[in-house]
Amino acid sequence: MSAPVSLDNSPSTSNQRVRAFHDLPSPAQVQAEQPLTPEQLAAVARDRQDIADIFAGDDDRLVVVVGPCSIHDPVAAADYANRLAPLARRLDEDLKVVMRVYFEKPRTTVGWKGLINDPHLNNTFDVAHGLQLARTVLTEVVNLGLPTACEFLEPNSPQYYADAVAWGAIGARTTESQVHRQLASGMSMPIGFKNGTDGNIQVALDAVSAAAKPHFFFGTSDDGHPAVVETAGNGNCHVILRGGSAGPNFDAESVGRVVAKLDERGQTPRLMIDASHANSNKDHVRQAEVVRDVATQIAAGGEAIAGVMMESFLVAGAQSLDPAKLRINGGEGLVYGQSVTDACMDVDTTVDLLAELAAAVRARREAAAG
Repeated sequence: MSAPVSLDNSPSTSNQRVRAFHDLPSPAQVQAEQPLTPEQLAAVARDRQDIADIFAGDDDRLVVVVGPCSIHDPVAAADYANRLAPLARRLDEDLKVVMRVYFEKPRTTVGWKGLINDPHLNNTFDVAHGLQLARTVLTEVVNLGLPTACEFLEPNSPQYYADAVAWGAIGARTTESQVHRQLASGMSMPIGFKNGTDGNIQVALDAVSAAAKPHFFFGTSDDGHPAVVETAGNGNCHVILRGGSAGPNFDAESVGRVVAKLDERGQTPRLMIDASHANSNKDHVRQAEVVRDVATQIAAGGEAIAGVMMESFLVAGAQSLDPAKLRINGGEGLVYGQSVTDACMDVDTTVDLLAELAAAVRARREAAAG
Protein backbone atom coordinates (compact mmCIF):
# COMPACT_ATOMS: atom_id res chain seq x y z
CA MET A 1 0.00 0.00 0.00
CA SER A 2 1.24 3.50 -0.79
CA ALA A 3 2.45 5.78 1.99
CA PRO A 4 -0.53 7.48 3.64
CA VAL A 5 -1.20 11.18 3.50
CA SER A 6 -0.80 12.16 7.14
CA LEU A 7 -3.51 14.23 8.80
CA ASP A 8 -1.69 14.67 12.13
CA ASN A 9 -2.03 18.11 13.67
CA SER A 10 -4.35 19.24 10.90
CA PRO A 11 -5.82 22.69 11.60
CA SER A 12 -8.94 21.74 9.63
CA THR A 13 -12.23 20.77 11.21
CA SER A 14 -12.55 18.04 8.54
CA ASN A 15 -11.31 14.46 8.85
CA GLN A 16 -10.85 14.61 12.59
CA ARG A 17 -11.31 10.86 12.82
CA VAL A 18 -9.63 9.89 9.55
CA ARG A 19 -6.13 8.62 10.17
CA ALA A 20 -4.90 8.64 6.57
CA PHE A 21 -5.77 8.43 2.88
CA HIS A 22 -4.07 5.67 0.86
CA ASP A 23 -3.83 6.06 -2.90
CA LEU A 24 -5.22 3.40 -5.21
CA PRO A 25 -4.70 2.85 -8.93
CA SER A 26 -7.69 3.81 -11.06
CA PRO A 27 -10.11 1.17 -12.34
CA ALA A 28 -8.78 1.79 -15.86
CA GLN A 29 -5.21 1.08 -14.72
CA VAL A 30 -6.14 -2.18 -13.01
CA GLN A 31 -8.20 -3.33 -16.00
CA ALA A 32 -5.37 -2.42 -18.39
CA GLU A 33 -2.94 -4.57 -16.39
CA GLN A 34 -5.31 -7.57 -16.60
CA PRO A 35 -7.59 -7.01 -19.60
CA LEU A 36 -10.24 -9.50 -20.63
CA THR A 37 -9.68 -11.11 -23.99
CA PRO A 38 -12.35 -10.81 -26.72
CA GLU A 39 -13.28 -14.44 -26.01
CA GLN A 40 -13.70 -13.74 -22.29
CA LEU A 41 -15.79 -10.63 -22.96
CA ALA A 42 -18.04 -12.62 -25.31
CA ALA A 43 -18.46 -15.35 -22.70
CA VAL A 44 -19.44 -12.88 -19.97
CA ALA A 45 -21.94 -11.14 -22.28
CA ARG A 46 -23.48 -14.48 -23.28
CA ASP A 47 -23.77 -15.61 -19.66
CA ARG A 48 -25.43 -12.35 -18.61
CA GLN A 49 -27.99 -12.72 -21.38
CA ASP A 50 -28.69 -16.34 -20.48
CA ILE A 51 -29.32 -15.41 -16.85
CA ALA A 52 -31.52 -12.47 -17.84
CA ASP A 53 -33.53 -14.74 -20.16
CA ILE A 54 -34.08 -17.28 -17.37
CA PHE A 55 -35.38 -14.67 -14.95
CA ALA A 56 -37.56 -13.20 -17.67
CA GLY A 57 -39.12 -16.62 -18.30
CA ASP A 58 -37.72 -16.89 -21.83
CA ASP A 59 -35.44 -19.80 -20.92
CA ASP A 60 -36.83 -22.66 -18.81
CA ARG A 61 -33.55 -23.59 -17.14
CA LEU A 62 -32.69 -22.85 -13.50
CA VAL A 63 -29.91 -20.48 -12.45
CA VAL A 64 -27.83 -22.06 -9.67
CA VAL A 65 -25.37 -19.75 -7.93
CA VAL A 66 -23.05 -22.06 -6.01
CA GLY A 67 -19.67 -21.71 -4.38
CA PRO A 68 -17.86 -20.60 -1.24
CA CYS A 69 -19.43 -18.12 1.16
CA SER A 70 -16.33 -16.02 0.48
CA ILE A 71 -13.04 -16.39 -1.37
CA HIS A 72 -10.08 -16.33 0.99
CA ASP A 73 -7.67 -18.67 -0.79
CA PRO A 74 -7.35 -18.19 -4.58
CA VAL A 75 -5.70 -21.59 -5.00
CA ALA A 76 -8.58 -23.40 -3.28
CA ALA A 77 -11.06 -21.29 -5.27
CA ALA A 78 -9.40 -22.41 -8.53
CA ASP A 79 -9.47 -26.02 -7.32
CA TYR A 80 -13.20 -25.74 -6.61
CA ALA A 81 -13.85 -24.10 -9.99
CA ASN A 82 -12.01 -26.90 -11.79
CA ARG A 83 -14.29 -29.44 -10.12
CA LEU A 84 -17.45 -27.44 -10.78
CA ALA A 85 -16.82 -26.59 -14.45
CA PRO A 86 -17.22 -30.09 -15.97
CA LEU A 87 -20.34 -30.67 -13.89
CA ALA A 88 -21.80 -27.37 -15.10
CA ARG A 89 -21.17 -28.36 -18.72
CA ARG A 90 -22.83 -31.74 -18.20
CA LEU A 91 -25.97 -30.19 -16.68
CA ASP A 92 -26.16 -27.22 -19.03
CA GLU A 93 -29.42 -28.26 -20.70
CA ASP A 94 -31.25 -27.91 -17.38
CA LEU A 95 -29.13 -25.65 -15.16
CA LYS A 96 -27.20 -22.43 -15.66
CA VAL A 97 -24.51 -23.01 -13.04
CA VAL A 98 -22.83 -19.81 -11.87
CA MET A 99 -19.88 -19.90 -9.48
CA ARG A 100 -20.19 -17.79 -6.37
CA VAL A 101 -16.96 -15.72 -6.24
CA TYR A 102 -17.53 -13.30 -3.36
CA PHE A 103 -14.73 -10.89 -2.43
CA GLU A 104 -16.58 -8.47 -0.13
CA LYS A 105 -18.26 -9.51 3.13
CA PRO A 106 -20.67 -7.30 5.05
CA ARG A 107 -20.26 -7.77 8.79
CA THR A 108 -22.88 -7.48 11.51
CA THR A 109 -20.30 -5.70 13.68
CA VAL A 110 -16.63 -6.16 12.73
CA GLY A 111 -14.51 -8.93 11.22
CA TRP A 112 -12.62 -9.90 8.08
CA LYS A 113 -14.26 -7.97 5.23
CA GLY A 114 -13.09 -10.10 2.36
CA LEU A 115 -10.24 -10.71 -0.05
CA ILE A 116 -10.27 -7.24 -1.56
CA ASN A 117 -10.17 -5.47 1.80
CA ASP A 118 -7.55 -7.74 3.41
CA PRO A 119 -6.09 -10.21 0.89
CA HIS A 120 -3.32 -11.42 3.22
CA LEU A 121 -5.84 -12.16 6.02
CA ASN A 122 -3.60 -10.39 8.52
CA ASN A 123 -5.06 -6.87 8.92
CA THR A 124 -2.57 -5.29 6.51
CA PHE A 125 -5.44 -4.11 4.26
CA ASP A 126 -3.49 -4.25 1.00
CA VAL A 127 -6.53 -3.22 -1.02
CA ALA A 128 -4.60 -2.53 -4.24
CA HIS A 129 -3.34 -6.11 -4.23
CA GLY A 130 -6.81 -7.34 -3.31
CA LEU A 131 -8.31 -5.69 -6.38
CA GLN A 132 -5.68 -7.25 -8.64
CA LEU A 133 -6.20 -10.63 -7.00
CA ALA A 134 -9.96 -10.38 -7.53
CA ARG A 135 -9.47 -9.90 -11.27
CA THR A 136 -7.06 -12.83 -11.37
CA VAL A 137 -9.53 -15.18 -9.67
CA LEU A 138 -12.42 -14.04 -11.86
CA THR A 139 -10.53 -14.45 -15.13
CA GLU A 140 -9.39 -17.93 -14.10
CA VAL A 141 -12.98 -18.96 -13.47
CA VAL A 142 -14.22 -17.40 -16.72
CA ASN A 143 -11.48 -19.27 -18.60
CA LEU A 144 -13.02 -22.52 -17.37
CA GLY A 145 -16.33 -21.60 -19.00
CA LEU A 146 -18.02 -20.80 -15.70
CA PRO A 147 -20.07 -17.62 -15.21
CA THR A 148 -19.18 -15.70 -12.04
CA ALA A 149 -21.30 -14.16 -9.29
CA CYS A 150 -20.29 -11.45 -6.82
CA GLU A 151 -21.95 -9.49 -4.04
CA PHE A 152 -21.41 -5.77 -4.48
CA LEU A 153 -20.76 -4.00 -1.19
CA GLU A 154 -18.34 -1.12 -1.71
CA PRO A 155 -19.99 1.25 -4.22
CA ASN A 156 -16.73 2.09 -6.03
CA SER A 157 -15.07 -1.32 -6.19
CA PRO A 158 -17.17 -2.93 -8.98
CA GLN A 159 -15.52 -0.73 -11.61
CA TYR A 160 -12.31 -2.65 -10.98
CA TYR A 161 -13.66 -6.12 -11.77
CA ALA A 162 -17.37 -6.13 -12.71
CA ASP A 163 -16.58 -6.56 -16.42
CA ALA A 164 -15.84 -10.22 -15.56
CA VAL A 165 -19.04 -10.77 -13.53
CA ALA A 166 -22.18 -12.36 -15.00
CA TRP A 167 -24.55 -11.93 -12.03
CA GLY A 168 -24.50 -9.74 -8.95
CA ALA A 169 -26.18 -9.62 -5.56
CA ILE A 170 -27.05 -6.86 -3.13
CA GLY A 171 -27.08 -8.31 0.36
CA ALA A 172 -29.74 -8.27 3.06
CA ARG A 173 -27.97 -5.51 5.00
CA THR A 174 -27.75 -3.20 1.99
CA THR A 175 -30.93 -3.88 -0.01
CA GLU A 176 -32.62 -0.88 1.61
CA SER A 177 -29.63 1.38 0.92
CA GLN A 178 -30.23 4.09 -1.67
CA VAL A 179 -26.53 3.93 -2.55
CA HIS A 180 -26.78 0.26 -3.52
CA ARG A 181 -30.04 0.66 -5.42
CA GLN A 182 -28.40 3.44 -7.44
CA LEU A 183 -25.35 1.25 -7.97
CA ALA A 184 -27.51 -1.61 -9.26
CA SER A 185 -29.26 0.75 -11.67
CA GLY A 186 -25.99 1.15 -13.56
CA MET A 187 -24.64 -2.40 -13.38
CA SER A 188 -24.29 -4.27 -16.66
CA MET A 189 -25.52 -7.64 -15.37
CA PRO A 190 -28.66 -9.03 -13.71
CA ILE A 191 -28.80 -8.19 -10.00
CA GLY A 192 -30.59 -9.98 -7.18
CA PHE A 193 -31.78 -8.10 -4.09
CA LYS A 194 -32.12 -10.11 -0.89
CA ASN A 195 -34.96 -9.57 1.53
CA GLY A 196 -33.99 -7.81 4.76
CA THR A 197 -32.33 -9.62 7.67
CA ASP A 198 -35.64 -9.42 9.52
CA GLY A 199 -37.38 -11.17 6.62
CA ASN A 200 -38.94 -7.99 5.22
CA ILE A 201 -39.79 -8.63 1.57
CA GLN A 202 -40.99 -5.10 0.84
CA VAL A 203 -37.47 -3.65 0.90
CA ALA A 204 -36.40 -6.07 -1.85
CA LEU A 205 -39.49 -5.35 -3.95
CA ASP A 206 -38.85 -1.62 -3.60
CA ALA A 207 -35.19 -2.11 -4.47
CA VAL A 208 -36.06 -3.90 -7.72
CA SER A 209 -38.38 -1.03 -8.65
CA ALA A 210 -35.83 1.65 -7.73
CA ALA A 211 -32.95 -0.02 -9.57
CA ALA A 212 -35.00 -0.19 -12.77
CA LYS A 213 -35.09 3.62 -12.89
CA PRO A 214 -32.38 6.04 -14.08
CA HIS A 215 -30.33 7.77 -11.36
CA PHE A 216 -27.77 10.51 -10.90
CA PHE A 217 -25.34 10.12 -7.98
CA PHE A 218 -21.82 10.77 -6.73
CA GLY A 219 -19.23 8.27 -7.96
CA THR A 220 -15.85 7.79 -9.57
CA SER A 221 -14.98 7.56 -13.26
CA ASP A 222 -12.92 4.72 -14.73
CA ASP A 223 -9.98 7.13 -14.70
CA GLY A 224 -10.37 7.58 -10.95
CA HIS A 225 -11.84 11.08 -10.99
CA PRO A 226 -14.79 12.20 -8.86
CA ALA A 227 -17.86 12.30 -11.07
CA VAL A 228 -21.63 12.40 -11.20
CA VAL A 229 -22.75 9.02 -12.50
CA GLU A 230 -25.81 8.95 -14.76
CA THR A 231 -27.41 5.52 -15.18
CA ALA A 232 -30.05 4.16 -17.54
CA GLY A 233 -31.70 1.84 -15.01
CA ASN A 234 -31.41 -1.93 -14.76
CA GLY A 235 -34.52 -3.86 -15.73
CA ASN A 236 -32.84 -7.21 -15.04
CA CYS A 237 -33.25 -7.23 -11.26
CA HIS A 238 -35.07 -9.73 -9.08
CA VAL A 239 -35.81 -10.73 -5.49
CA ILE A 240 -33.83 -13.28 -3.49
CA LEU A 241 -35.59 -15.01 -0.58
CA ARG A 242 -33.04 -15.75 2.18
CA GLY A 243 -35.29 -15.99 5.25
CA GLY A 244 -35.05 -13.68 8.23
CA SER A 245 -35.29 -13.36 11.98
CA ALA A 246 -38.96 -14.33 11.71
CA GLY A 247 -38.03 -17.64 10.08
CA PRO A 248 -37.42 -19.19 6.65
CA ASN A 249 -39.29 -18.19 3.48
CA PHE A 250 -38.34 -20.89 0.97
CA ASP A 251 -41.59 -22.85 1.35
CA ALA A 252 -44.29 -22.86 -1.33
CA GLU A 253 -46.63 -20.67 0.71
CA SER A 254 -43.98 -17.97 1.20
CA VAL A 255 -43.03 -18.11 -2.48
CA GLY A 256 -46.70 -17.74 -3.44
CA ARG A 257 -47.10 -14.64 -1.29
CA VAL A 258 -44.10 -12.98 -2.91
CA VAL A 259 -45.30 -13.92 -6.39
CA ALA A 260 -48.65 -12.28 -5.62
CA LYS A 261 -46.86 -9.10 -4.57
CA LEU A 262 -44.76 -9.13 -7.75
CA ASP A 263 -47.91 -9.55 -9.82
CA GLU A 264 -49.57 -6.64 -8.03
CA ARG A 265 -46.62 -4.42 -8.88
CA GLY A 266 -46.46 -5.51 -12.51
CA GLN A 267 -43.05 -7.12 -11.96
CA THR A 268 -42.01 -10.44 -13.47
CA PRO A 269 -43.11 -13.15 -11.00
CA ARG A 270 -39.73 -14.91 -10.97
CA LEU A 271 -37.31 -15.09 -8.04
CA MET A 272 -34.31 -16.83 -6.50
CA ILE A 273 -34.19 -18.81 -3.26
CA ASP A 274 -31.08 -18.71 -1.07
CA ALA A 275 -30.81 -22.10 0.66
CA SER A 276 -28.33 -20.75 3.20
CA HIS A 277 -28.49 -17.94 5.77
CA ALA A 278 -31.80 -17.70 7.63
CA ASN A 279 -33.47 -20.27 5.37
CA SER A 280 -31.20 -22.94 6.87
CA ASN A 281 -30.40 -21.11 10.10
CA LYS A 282 -26.80 -20.99 8.78
CA ASP A 283 -26.58 -24.77 9.21
CA HIS A 284 -24.76 -26.18 6.18
CA VAL A 285 -26.35 -29.60 6.71
CA ARG A 286 -29.84 -28.10 6.57
CA GLN A 287 -29.00 -26.39 3.27
CA ALA A 288 -29.48 -29.74 1.55
CA GLU A 289 -32.96 -30.07 3.07
CA VAL A 290 -33.89 -26.62 1.78
CA VAL A 291 -32.61 -27.38 -1.72
CA ARG A 292 -34.56 -30.64 -1.82
CA ASP A 293 -37.75 -28.84 -0.78
CA VAL A 294 -37.17 -26.27 -3.52
CA ALA A 295 -36.51 -29.05 -6.04
CA THR A 296 -39.86 -30.60 -5.09
CA GLN A 297 -41.59 -27.27 -5.75
CA ILE A 298 -39.88 -26.97 -9.14
CA ALA A 299 -40.74 -30.54 -10.13
CA ALA A 300 -44.37 -29.85 -9.21
CA GLY A 301 -44.43 -27.06 -11.78
CA GLY A 302 -43.24 -24.10 -9.72
CA GLU A 303 -42.54 -21.61 -12.50
CA ALA A 304 -41.76 -18.75 -10.11
CA ILE A 305 -38.47 -20.28 -8.98
CA ALA A 306 -35.88 -19.16 -11.52
CA GLY A 307 -32.81 -19.46 -9.33
CA VAL A 308 -31.28 -21.18 -6.31
CA MET A 309 -28.24 -20.15 -4.27
CA MET A 310 -26.06 -22.58 -2.32
CA GLU A 311 -22.91 -22.10 -0.24
CA SER A 312 -20.45 -24.87 -1.05
CA PHE A 313 -16.70 -25.43 -0.79
CA LEU A 314 -14.18 -28.27 -0.92
CA VAL A 315 -14.55 -29.14 2.78
CA ALA A 316 -17.80 -28.98 4.74
CA GLY A 317 -18.30 -26.59 7.64
CA ALA A 318 -16.32 -23.50 8.58
CA GLN A 319 -13.22 -22.52 10.53
CA SER A 320 -12.33 -19.43 12.49
CA LEU A 321 -9.88 -17.01 10.95
CA ASP A 322 -7.35 -17.17 13.77
CA PRO A 323 -4.22 -15.11 12.96
CA ALA A 324 -2.15 -17.57 15.00
CA LYS A 325 -3.01 -20.31 12.47
CA LEU A 326 -1.58 -18.39 9.52
CA ARG A 327 1.75 -19.66 8.19
CA ILE A 328 2.91 -16.08 7.86
CA ASN A 329 2.68 -15.96 11.66
CA GLY A 330 4.37 -19.32 12.18
CA GLY A 331 1.14 -21.32 12.46
CA GLU A 332 0.19 -24.65 10.90
CA GLY A 333 -2.05 -22.99 8.32
CA LEU A 334 -5.78 -22.98 7.73
CA VAL A 335 -7.74 -26.06 6.68
CA TYR A 336 -7.46 -26.14 2.88
CA GLY A 337 -10.76 -25.56 1.10
CA GLN A 338 -12.85 -24.78 4.18
CA SER A 339 -14.75 -21.52 4.61
CA VAL A 340 -13.55 -18.82 7.01
CA THR A 341 -16.98 -17.17 7.04
CA ASP A 342 -20.32 -19.04 6.87
CA ALA A 343 -20.32 -22.84 6.94
CA CYS A 344 -20.59 -24.49 3.51
CA MET A 345 -21.61 -27.87 2.12
CA ASP A 346 -18.89 -30.08 0.67
CA VAL A 347 -18.40 -30.90 -3.01
CA ASP A 348 -19.95 -34.38 -2.90
CA THR A 349 -23.19 -33.05 -1.39
CA THR A 350 -23.21 -30.27 -3.97
CA VAL A 351 -22.85 -32.73 -6.85
CA ASP A 352 -25.86 -34.70 -5.62
CA LEU A 353 -28.00 -31.58 -5.17
CA LEU A 354 -27.18 -30.22 -8.61
CA ALA A 355 -28.29 -33.52 -10.14
CA GLU A 356 -31.55 -33.36 -8.17
CA LEU A 357 -32.20 -29.79 -9.28
CA ALA A 358 -31.55 -30.74 -12.91
CA ALA A 359 -34.03 -33.61 -12.60
CA ALA A 360 -36.59 -31.22 -11.09
CA VAL A 361 -36.20 -28.85 -14.03
CA ARG A 362 -36.76 -31.73 -16.47
CA ALA A 363 -39.90 -32.72 -14.57
CA ARG A 364 -41.18 -29.15 -14.70
CA ARG A 365 -40.46 -28.97 -18.42
CA GLU A 366 -42.31 -32.22 -19.08
CA ALA A 367 -45.29 -31.04 -17.02
CA ALA A 368 -45.43 -27.78 -18.97
CA ALA A 369 -45.35 -29.69 -22.26
CA GLY A 370 -48.45 -31.59 -21.14
